[in-house]
Amino acid sequence: MTRMITPDELPVQAESLLGQGFRLALAAGHDDGDRLRAVYLFTAPSPDRRVELHVPLDLAAPCVPSLAHLSFPAGRFEREMHDLFGIVPTGHPLPQRLVRHFHWPAGWHPMRRDVGAPPEFGDVDGPFPFRTVEGPGVYEIPVGPVHAGMIGPGHFRFSVVGETVLNLKARLWFVHRGLEKLFQGRSSESGIELAERVSGDTSVGHALAHCLAVEDALGIAVPPDAQRVRAILLELERVYNHIADIGALCNDVAYGILNSHAQRVRENLLRLNDSVTGHRLLRGAVHVGGAALTSLPDTDRLAAIGADVAEIVALALGNSVVADRFTGTAVLSHDQAADLGTLGYVARASGLTVDARHDHPFLPGQHPRREHSRTTGDVLSRFLVRAEEIADSIALVTDLVTTLDDRLGASAEDPVAPSGTRSGVGIVEGWRGTVVHRAELADGRLTRVKIVDPSFFNWPALPVAMTDTIVPDFPLANKSFNLSYAGNDL
Repeated sequence: MTRMITPDELPVQAESLLGQGFRLALAAGHDDGDRLRAVYLFTAPSPDRRVELHVPLDLAAPCVPSLAHLSFPAGRFEREMHDLFGIVPTGHPLPQRLVRHFHWPAGWHPMRRDVGAPPEFGDVDGPFPFRTVEGPGVYEIPVGPVHAGMIGPGHFRFSVVGETVLNLKARLWFVHRGLEKLFQGRSSESGIELAERVSGDTSVGHALAHCLAVEDALGIAVPPDAQRVRAILLELERVYNHIADIGALCNDVAYGILNSHAQRVRENLLRLNDSVTGHRLLRGAVHVGGAALTSLPDTDRLAAIGADVAEIVALALGNSVVADRFTGTAVLSHDQAADLGTLGYVARASGLTVDARHDHPFLPGQHPRREHSRTTGDVLSRFLVRAEEIADSIALVTDLVTTLDDRLGASAEDPVAPSGTRSGVGIVEGWRGTVVHRAELADGRLTRVKIVDPSFFNWPALPVAMTDTIVPDFPLANKSFNLSYAGNDL
């Protein structure tokens, strides 16, 4: 459902939707040439419901009332729109830059049509206003943005007394890639290669969300076998990422031998991925209107992997050092997780039941709602949620392989691309959480693609969980969230 409203109507409409159990899944700026436009996507489960609020704005003075007082994620989306489109959120409680770093010139908004070539960068609006914590014994520890290893850049500033963290500020967007603008003018099929690279470890999640958005826009009916193949791919991606994190969490408490075994299992899964799609990261198997495998996953091999994972988890939980370091560390409470709008295993480990596989299913009835064994929001909870999801995913893949009966996929009939402007939304439960893509097309070509990786919602939760946690536990807490820099820094 789409509603065209005025800026003055936005707060009332948004508050009504939030009161009915909707969440703000996406907010995006648009440059329509003769005007700007803000789009807000609200979603709700049971049944799957989606409402879009479109707010046309004056090109000369684009302003929208801030929704930050109603929704924490709304305040961050508004700051993003301000940085990229120059849309001003009036009444915002923290109207500082989010995406654009302070060497980006003031007044330059890179997603506008008339933006032109990038101007010379320099020290224009700096420095970044980090919150200062003062008092006896308080000191700061700056970390990053360049880190050892192959992770993305992010700056973390700790305010500490002794070893206890009083405040943590994470500064991201050091490698803003302008990815959404690269979609403009592409065909929907050629957009898949970009979607697969939003965050490399979520190739299926983002490619599938892109395809679902395009199919929604064009009215393409995807055959059931293709939907089953897509679900298989999504769960295979979940399994190989979860076991990698299980190993890394063990490694962070000096149980390196279990990490070695977890990485061995991950390598077996990557080889399985290659055997079923021709690519270790499962790329190339999803396309608009369908999906296809080169072979079905070997369910006996998957069962052996599941048993291997269960043994690794049992060894970890049976170690008193692991149990002591995991239990009660970096707690994100249920209320904190809900207020921040967290998603995925982070949310489920804090007792929230958000999961697009049953909230917004593309394959109805295939994923019953899971009751996890521990939901107290600590590192142990996030560890156990991963372990339990691996077992669930292997069971689901095994069931889907049986229903396919050796069929490798299917495709919809080639649609006739409709003329005019159309839009659609794709929602997928990626391994980190809910991935949302919104696509607008004109005469079959992409004109605007908005991407929301779950890390955009979950990054603010890490500093909250770190409060009263000791500095040596930061690597452990950070890995228990395992947020994507690339998925956030679009």
